[in-house]
Amino acid sequence: MYHYTEHDKAFVQARVDEFSDQVARYEQGKLDEDEFKQLRLRNGLYYQRHAYMLRVAIPYGVLSADQLHQLGHIADTYDKGYGHFTTRQNIQYNWPELQDVPKILQDLADVDMHAIQTSGNCIRNTTTDPLAGAVADEIEDPRPWCELIRQWSTLHPEFNWLPRKFKIAVTGSKNDRAAVQVHDIGLRLVKNENDETGFEVLVGGGLGRTPHIGSVINSFLPSADLLTYLNAILRVYNQYGRRDNLYKARIKILVNAMGIGAFKDAVETEWANSKHEDDSFTTEQIDALKAQFPSAPAIDDVAITEPREIHSNPLFNQWYQSNTREHRDPGRRIVFVSLKSADAPAGDATGAQMQAVAKIAAQYSESEIRTTHEQNLVLPHVKISQLYELWRALGKQKLATANIGKLSDMIVCPGLDFCSLANAGTHTIYDQINTRFDDIDYQHELGDISIKISGCMNACGHHHVGDIGILGVEKGGVEWYQLTLGGHAGNKAAIGKRLGKAIPKEGVADAIEKILATFIEYRSEEENFNTTFERIGVEPFKEHVYAIAA
Repeated sequence: MYHYTEHDKAFVQARVDEFSDQVARYEQGKLDEDEFKQLRLRNGLYYQRHAYMLRVAIPYGVLSADQLHQLGHIADTYDKGYGHFTTRQNIQYNWPELQDVPKILQDLADVDMHAIQTSGNCIRNTTTDPLAGAVADEIEDPRPWCELIRQWSTLHPEFNWLPRKFKIAVTGSKNDRAAVQVHDIGLRLVKNENDETGFEVLVGGGLGRTPHIGSVINSFLPSADLLTYLNAILRVYNQYGRRDNLYKARIKILVNAMGIGAFKDAVETEWANSKHEDDSFTTEQIDALKAQFPSAPAIDDVAITEPREIHSNPLFNQWYQSNTREHRDPGRRIVFVSLKSADAPAGDATGAQMQAVAKIAAQYSESEIRTTHEQNLVLPHVKISQLYELWRALGKQKLATANIGKLSDMIVCPGLDFCSLANAGTHTIYDQINTRFDDIDYQHELGDISIKISGCMNACGHHHVGDIGILGVEKGGVEWYQLTLGGHAGNKAAIGKRLGKAIPKEGVADAIEKILATFIEYRSEEENFNTTFERIGVEPFKEHVYAIAA
């Protein structure tokens, strides 16, 4: 993983000292609320429904064991003993006291972390495939390119006050695990006919009130041109993006209004005029970044191709099949650590759990952890011979639920419990579904299926791209829930289709049960939910849920 230089360390420390002074001035009455709001947001500090919330950056979702250990320490010392991992691969603390925030930022700086640009109308944390550098289906590891984008975008003087927040995702795989088609800019590493590596560039994707799938603006951008081309896109957006209407300020609105052809013409014109500026990089610079992301050491003895315990322990076998993936090294597996159980809200981990996973990663996964946009953790480099030991260690922390990709592996935003923007609760719906479908064997019989829950139209729970999407709405002070079906965030990204009228809060699990019964009735052998939905459409599901006569 990337290691901070002395310049990086000095930069982050200066930011900590600066914000510590700003907090002191605010508490002394030398800064008013509006002045302080802009300063705290630039350091990831929100004020939510009940208290401050601090969002910490985890660049492209990569953590060292020491960093995760420190995150657990912060949860126990300054919060209520837990943190919440987000769909942007970051972590949030929901209960810090204002006077403690400078101390938290100092603790983060001590392990080369920060909260810069985790909020505000700027370029947010660049996300990527949580399996990057560990899977065999990659064209190239995207993490060095994410680090390049991080360095370029941090406090970029021209793009530090955009019309709206801006999100970039990068994938190096033929199988999109980074949801690049629903980002402001999506970057996919590709090969051209001359076997040269470059980027397919998508623009104008996003969810929220007006969801859009991104459009290809450049089918092959040479790697050396990445930053200058990003500059051109951002400049066109910065110039023409709406600033008069919060709900129409995202780049997806501009692309849709102009049309992808006209938008591309504007970008190409800007690029032609500006690409010789000093936002390029040398081959030596990118090679130096690539050198900071070496492959895990090869396993000399690869005779063990699967753990013997899968034949003697059904529970371990179920976890192995659900929560591990093939590694590019035949002597290793990639392990998902599920943060989805009936014991805690989706994506939450206690300080003790974080520190335990940090210790496990140091012992079993080359001291490396990844966060995912599905709100789980990944141990990317585990020896097959050590999987059983690791499973037992995770089980002691209630982190071995065998449900990755299954019904209870839900994406859930904080909802009405915390967020001041939310219209409805999400944790209660998560609990309701978990209680109704607590049979893990049944979940495995259903196969892979995604449920994604948002508490408002901002879609932080990505409900638009769930097999089953659940959106909380408010009607006359009462919580209701709209359902969508058939969404997808991978290679064939699609926005889900609305099922029908909103469901009352107490009826959500009943509706899910009818949807699943319909799926079971209509699916053919080996079909997953999304494939079945594509084949039969929404009407059979609607008939079952609302008891509409055929």
